[in-house]
Amino acid sequence: MAGGGTSGDPVKLLAGLKEAKAASMRGYTRDEFPHWRDTGSNCDVRDTVLKRDGRKVKLSGCNVVGGTWKSIYDGKTLTKPTLVDIDHVVPLANAWRSGAGAWTKDKRGDFANDLDRPQLVAVSQASNRGKGDQDPSTWKPSVRAEWCTYAGDWITVKSYWKLTVTSAEKKALTAMLKEC
Repeated sequence: MAGGGTSGDPVKLLAGLKEAKAASMRGYTRDEFPHWRDTGSNCDVRDTVLKRDGRKVKLSGCNVVGGTWKSIYDGKTLTKPTLVDIDHVVPLANAWRSGAGAWTKDKRGDFANDLDRPQLVAVSQASNRGKGDQDPSTWKPSVRAEWCTYAGDWITVKSYWKLTVTSAEKKALTAMLKEC
């Protein structure tokens, strides 16, 4: 299960998102979003996503030490967990500019570790780093067949967390949903 956790009609959810200009990055650091929380028994959120998104996953205790992962963004098959990044579908910096800057640090931690929505996905390092903190108006998965899922996941996360979208972001998401 890599992403694909969209619930509700993404077109309706997108229509319900508030449109606003991106807020200032003043005060932003990744440390404002404590992530990879402990999930018990020497496990953390990263291990949980690796286990969830991998195939034939091998463990040493709770740590993922082997398996295979398919990066939905670029189609690459990864065979070492050290080559896998866990992407925040809605990047932390984008969330900050979209309203999370006004949240408490605890709420930002909840966002950064959200396993209940399609916010965390195992992808190749190259695709994650190429994406950076961009939104769909400036970055899309190179695998066009994933645009529908990616847009739906992005909208689901923004809708649940009541984050805003820019007009360019909304336009790009609307176009990507036409792939569905």
